[in-house]
Amino acid sequence: MPFSLKRLLPHLIVFLGFIAVSLAYFSPVLKGREIFQSDIKHYIGMAKQQNDFREKTGEETYWTNGAFGGMPTYQLGAKYPHYYIKKLDGALRFLPRPADYLFLYFLSFYVLMLVLKVDYRLAAFGSLAFGFSTYLIIILGVGHNSKAHAIAYMPLVLAGILLTFRKEYIKGFILATIALGLEIVANHFQMTYYLLLLVCVIGIVYLIDFYRKKELPHFFKSIGILSISALLAVGLNASNILATQEYVKESTRGNSELTINADGSPKDNTTGLSREYITEYSYGKLESLNLFIPRFMGGGTYSDVGKDSETYQFYLNAGLTPVQAIEQVKQTPTYWGDQTIVEAPAYVGAIVIFLAILALFLIKGRLKWWLSGGIVLSLFLSFGKNLAFLTDFFINVVPLYDKFRAVSSIQVILELCFPILAVFGLYKIFNKEISIDEKMKGLKWSTIIAGGIALIIWLFGSSLFDFAGVRDAMWRQNYGQAFMNALEEDRIMIMKSDAFRTLILVLLSAGVLWAVINDKIKKSIGISALFVLLLFDLIGVDRRHVNNENFVASVSVQRPYQVSQLDQQVLKDTSYYRVLDLTTQGARAPGRASYFYNSLTGYHAAKLGRYNDLMEFYIYRNNINVFNMLNTKYILAEDENGSQFPYVNNDANGNAWFVSEIREVASANEELQLLDSLDNKNIAITTMPLPSESKRNFQIDSLATINLKSFKPNELKYSYSNTNEGFAVFSEIYYPHGWKAYLDGEEMPHFRVDYLLRGMFVPAGKHEIVFKFDPQVVKTGGTIALASSIIVALLVLGGLFLMFKRTSGKTTE
Repeated sequence: MPFSLKRLLPHLIVFLGFIAVSLAYFSPVLKGREIFQSDIKHYIGMAKQQNDFREKTGEETYWTNGAFGGMPTYQLGAKYPHYYIKKLDGALRFLPRPADYLFLYFLSFYVLMLVLKVDYRLAAFGSLAFGFSTYLIIILGVGHNSKAHAIAYMPLVLAGILLTFRKEYIKGFILATIALGLEIVANHFQMTYYLLLLVCVIGIVYLIDFYRKKELPHFFKSIGILSISALLAVGLNASNILATQEYVKESTRGNSELTINADGSPKDNTTGLSREYITEYSYGKLESLNLFIPRFMGGGTYSDVGKDSETYQFYLNAGLTPVQAIEQVKQTPTYWGDQTIVEAPAYVGAIVIFLAILALFLIKGRLKWWLSGGIVLSLFLSFGKNLAFLTDFFINVVPLYDKFRAVSSIQVILELCFPILAVFGLYKIFNKEISIDEKMKGLKWSTIIAGGIALIIWLFGSSLFDFAGVRDAMWRQNYGQAFMNALEEDRIMIMKSDAFRTLILVLLSAGVLWAVINDKIKKSIGISALFVLLLFDLIGVDRRHVNNENFVASVSVQRPYQVSQLDQQVLKDTSYYRVLDLTTQGARAPGRASYFYNSLTGYHAAKLGRYNDLMEFYIYRNNINVFNMLNTKYILAEDENGSQFPYVNNDANGNAWFVSEIREVASANEELQLLDSLDNKNIAITTMPLPSESKRNFQIDSLATINLKSFKPNELKYSYSNTNEGFAVFSEIYYPHGWKAYLDGEEMPHFRVDYLLRGMFVPAGKHEIVFKFDPQVVKTGGTIALASSIIVALLVLGGLFLMFKRTSGKTTE
């Protein structure tokens, strides 16, 4: 066997092992079943119209009318021209979902460990520790696929950066360019932004280190190379980035002209998301112990406490049958932390954190400092409103920080850093250059710290904490104090049980390391034992929350919504209109209406800003005046008995209409507030500057007509007849980038009226009006992506040639 193959064989075995483990954990995919992901169910509803259009015509539409009155599809799975880096990503995700993301977690982290020159066995250990971190599994369970996708490539990006700083410029450049390109493909800019914060920490640590070593030229050379990598990675994703950047300005993440809230109070932020929205999911300081003890604060918002619980006994005493009591305890509100809702604890692992603490005693230098800095920064920022001074500083000072919500999700950084530290803790233990005394000292103190925390909580936790949750007042009011007493006992029991579990895992791990250090067992046996303990620890917790029960038949995933009798009644009308779903079913499944109709609602984290304003001021308050101008022909409702029926709104304005007056108003505040009582069938209002020579008042011919002749997501054709010149209002969402209006084939200007609709001056006579959505940003981005792909391909080939040449030269010598 050639020497090169011998070197490759262990990595090939690990590679195949990652595939096997990924498929084993999500084994139902081998039977053709798919994981049910609630967010993906909503996404399928939102993307139905564009996917149907693509399948029917073979063309791509970058606009959908299926949700929120109409919006770009840039964040709904749009396909762009010359997006070759996405094809590479698709090749890497060859396993069935979600096993593909788990495999990417493993593979990406493994590459990082190899770059850090770690033995392949320890690299594999760290990969499993990273991939099975509970939060990373939970997001796959609920359908945060783009988030998981972006997290998976984070270690690969770090590997490219660290290679470059290590003066391996060619390898670093190639890996950094491709890895960052793949990271951006994931299309979760919040995760990429958090990665950038970690990269800034790394940059500061390396700057200080190189300054001390008088190697600043190397530092700035590395920064220059990485800057080129970043520029090319952005170029590879140009269409997506440019389109998203354009859309963000018009979305809830962009600036707002509105300075008031729906209740009349002043907005606290008009340049991004509100502070309240950003910090809605703020991690509790005490809740940090969940990282080490999985159910320290009760686990998820609701948990199954089983038949041995006090809550089960409460239900029996209340008169429920055992079968009924078993069903009730499956939804016990065990969580008592600060967040409004939690799917599961963000458990990193008892063994991982124990080994990370050990590493802090044994490793020195910049690796220790950037990992520690990343952990502290991400933990403190995850506290959100619970550490207000730091959060407010980042919101007010740090660029783009106010564009993202759910600050607790920044813990993905510590979930990356802890396994790296853990691997280096083991690396140092197995390193013969470190004295036994130093190893034993580090092992002693890490065991005392980690084991001591678990021991104290196990023995004294019931008297140290109050076990009071943010929703307990509601439970007390609904079920009484006896229920709360039983619930508190169960919360205590859960916490102590997992604290004891953590204590045992720490002691067993410490025992294995003690035996290795003192030559009681071989290194290979010690590593094997730690592998077993790690998998028992993490998979044991993960399976509580994501397991085979999450999988359903493929048809249930691919076609999540079935046509009801209510839908059948409405869908008989094949004309063009909008629907508002006010049923309980619609509230629980916000993407359902989009699956069948042009809906006023939907499910998306970044709606158009003006439409969101309209929702908060009027749509959520069932304002019929606004429903009319949006051509809401059907309102799906239900009576007090739960029977559903379609309310036919005969007063809807229709697809387009002529108004007798176009009135300019001074501000967005005034324009929005006037919609409540505006006679929008006859008067249009706007804050946009209109041509000075244009009329503001019009004579409407009683015989004038304007009709929608044909409609596609990206094209609407109207014909009209009017003996007078006039102003037409269209019940379509105004979006300034990409929509163009044509009168008899000649492009004409159109304006934003009634806060977010389209309006247009039209001449007298019989004419055709066509609106087309043909965004220039996609064409520009496609050209840049093609050029960047060619450049990257040439540079990669050139870099590989140079590396091969150098290797050949060394071999010849």
